[in-house]
Amino acid sequence: MKKAALSDLNRLSVEAFKQAPKTPVSLVLDNVRSALNVGSAFRTADAFALERIYLCGITCQPPHREIHKTALGATGSVDWEYAPHIQDLIRRLKAEGWLVLAVEQAAGSLPLQEFVFPAGQKIALVFGNEVHGVGDEAMDLVDGALEVPQFGVKHSLNVSVCVGVVVWELFCKWKFNR
Repeated sequence: MKKAALSDLNRLSVEAFKQAPKTPVSLVLDNVRSALNVGSAFRTADAFALERIYLCGITCQPPHREIHKTALGATGSVDWEYAPHIQDLIRRLKAEGWLVLAVEQAAGSLPLQEFVFPAGQKIALVFGNEVHGVGDEAMDLVDGALEVPQFGVKHSLNVSVCVGVVVWELFCKWKFNR
């Protein structure tokens, strides 16, 4: 087996990526402390052509050296916006017709594998702080919660890993009707 060369990957230019159709999913990072986790979220958003990333509260913003370390340039391809108050952002997204879902272990959360991607619906996924999770201010406003089933001792994933798992699952449901 031979690895594919970069020239074989049919990579889009940043300009072409910005014009290309997007997956109807956006990320909302709620007080994410680590710039490395933020950079990883940008890279995942680029990989699956997500609409945008919203950075809320204390979540750092580009340009930042630790974001760039893990984003590998995705801050230039993925649209992003800073929203100081997550409550205002969630209200705005809902008014614009987005389904806003927290990714959190919560009463009444839906196991990720049971989620059915509603046809024609845009989804905003709220990911929380590495220690405290999605804040109560956001949880009071979201339309529901998705939970990644876990079977070990910790019952906790790093937020950047969680972003990758959830985005891949939703992408498969949307793109491949799985």
